[in-house]
Amino acid sequence: MTRADEAGNTYFERVFRWKLITAILVVALMLSIVFSLNVGFAQIPFPTVMRILVGKMPLLGNLVDSTNVSLVEEMIIIQIRMPRILAGALVGAALAAAGVVYQGIFMNAMADPYVLGVSAGAAVGASLAIVLGVGFTFLGLSTVPILAFAGSLMAVFVVYNVSRVGSKVPVTTLLLSGIAVSIFLSAIVAVLQVIAGERLHVVVFWLMGGFSYVEWKDVLAVLPLVCIGAVAAYFYARDLNILSLGEETAQHLGVDVERVKQLLLIFGSLITAAAVSISGLIGFIGLIIPHMTRILVGPDHRILLPTSIIAGATFLVICDAVARVVVSPVELPVGVITALSGGPFFVYLLRKKKGIYAL
Repeated sequence: MTRADEAGNTYFERVFRWKLITAILVVALMLSIVFSLNVGFAQIPFPTVMRILVGKMPLLGNLVDSTNVSLVEEMIIIQIRMPRILAGALVGAALAAAGVVYQGIFMNAMADPYVLGVSAGAAVGASLAIVLGVGFTFLGLSTVPILAFAGSLMAVFVVYNVSRVGSKVPVTTLLLSGIAVSIFLSAIVAVLQVIAGERLHVVVFWLMGGFSYVEWKDVLAVLPLVCIGAVAAYFYARDLNILSLGEETAQHLGVDVERVKQLLLIFGSLITAAAVSISGLIGFIGLIIPHMTRILVGPDHRILLPTSIIAGATFLVICDAVARVVVSPVELPVGVITALSGGPFFVYLLRKKKGIYAL
């Protein structure tokens, strides 16, 4: 067998493995969504859940006997649990995609979607909306997600302009600017918590992250932004692969490094801001998921980005289900569950970075 034949066989083996892993992840996502519908304070039998779901499907609805399904059970599944679970999948996918993008830009597997002050900006916007009691709606969204989204984008805009040196944005300067702006914005959030009064518990609960009050309108309002940002980022997957060789090498290979970094920063910040606007602050998804999928499928961003999106959606749906039942009847914010799982993982990465592989 020639080297060309061996290389061809190796390529087809990798493609088959990628397709198999992707198929497994898709099945895992579907199963996690279906089984999460059966998780909650109200006990609804799993067959009833399936009858409700199939009954809402075109063409299949007439094949199911829905006479034994109560309106209360149907409302719980369709109007309460379904939008919450889909919001978890959407936010998990968005944060995982942003994590892949930021780690590709910074060429560092420890980069996170919040390094540019996105979370701190969202926290300021949401806290202002809650403390001041401002009330209006736009495109189906209420005040809190709108101001959280605006705060996130404003923070990224400030960080980018502070770190810019001429026409270039050095990665190190960008990271340091993000840390500085995040600290400043966190101080503003602390002041707002002090003056929040009786609204303090609402601010704290939002900062912990969760989907308790998510409705269909929130999911539908954020979905286009996340899809546009993720699809646009995917078109630059090849450029991210070349950037991993180093900025100078990428420049010699014809990549407009600064333009690509600027566009990817916009896309990553857009989907992160859209996600946290409806979920609150949920950490570590953008750190854990890209790293785990990179182990499974390798560093090729053309494969890494879509598989991370699916894995991130699955992971957050499972975390939300755990948050609902782990201390039942009390419901934990899902951000607590991701922090409990992500904290030790972050420590593991730190130690591995030093060459220590055993905790």
